[in-house]
Amino acid sequence: MATRSSLERVSDRPFEIARLDEIERSGNRGEWIPIRRSLGIASFGVNAWSGDEGTQLISEHDESSIGHEELYLVVDGHATFTVGDETVDAPAGTLVFARDPAVKRGAVAGAGGATILSIGAKPGEAFRVSPWEVTSEIFPLFDRGEYEEARRRLEEAVREFPGEGVHLYNLACAKAQLGEKDAALDHLLRAVELEDRFAEYAQGDEDLAQLRDDPRFPPAPVA
Repeated sequence: MATRSSLERVSDRPFEIARLDEIERSGNRGEWIPIRRSLGIASFGVNAWSGDEGTQLISEHDESSIGHEELYLVVDGHATFTVGDETVDAPAGTLVFARDPAVKRGAVAGAGGATILSIGAKPGEAFRVSPWEVTSEIFPLFDRGEYEEARRRLEEAVREFPGEGVHLYNLACAKAQLGEKDAALDHLLRAVELEDRFAEYAQGDEDLAQLRDDPRFPPAPVA
């Protein structure tokens, strides 16, 4: 059974109809078109990205941490995919299926730009919202200095997904900016406990600068 985050907007309608060009876009990851969130889809991840020539529409990544299979469809335009060691020329209508979550993949818009649809989920398990979807909505709040709202949303995300280090790390950043140093350090240390990569991120993060003179601040990882 699929699970729905309490962060989602849920409609009582039995179906939804939308056009890609009608969905409000975010500039946080190129031109992100948040299909899943906009339609309230709970059983699988589905989003789209659109951009001009040279735009990195799908950032190079793998899905090892969450085990997703991913299917990409070039809806319009022309793109170039890199999947593992292969480069794939992908005009409109091309499907690219990354069956192995560990394989690296990414895509860049070609001449004239492109729009790519992506669909993903982990076989045999209920779908969970990927952490990057939450953070993609939070980062603009930091950019605008809206730390109270960022804290509110991140506290909700932490309650919803207590084992996700990225939400704790970002909550530490928000609370540090609000002057809540002890709470910020507690969240930061818990994030590092869950994922040691956050100790490295913390060293140069300006949102955490005021915490670095505290002896509890996590040290840089040893190379």
